[in-house]
Amino acid sequence: MTTTLSGFRTDRIGSYIDKDPESYLDYSMDWSDWMETGDAIGSSVWDIQTLTPDLSPLTTDANTFNPATSLATIWIRGGSVSKNYTVTNTITTTNGLVAARYFRIFVQDRSA
Repeated sequence: MTTTLSGFRTDRIGSYIDKDPESYLDYSMDWSDWMETGDAIGSSVWDIQTLTPDLSPLTTDANTFNPATSLATIWIRGGSVSKNYTVTNTITTTNGLVAARYFRIFVQDRSA
């Protein structure tokens, strides 16, 4: 299985991407390399977690998936500066398989 990450950095824990607290961005998981031919995303659930209390957490008001392209997408806004978040996408396929992948978001002030 090959995973291509665009715009991500890597540390000893894994992959993460920087995000400004003012930005509203979409993030997608491409499941096509994992699913067998003929299978498709039947449902997609997203979860956002932080390890410490947070007065201004990441939020989402929209997510979608496209069975034809095997993409699951979430739109994320907010977050507290210097906080790390784990964003997990769990899918169930039309063949009944369940899998989860995650990435991390590090919030930093990127304004000039």
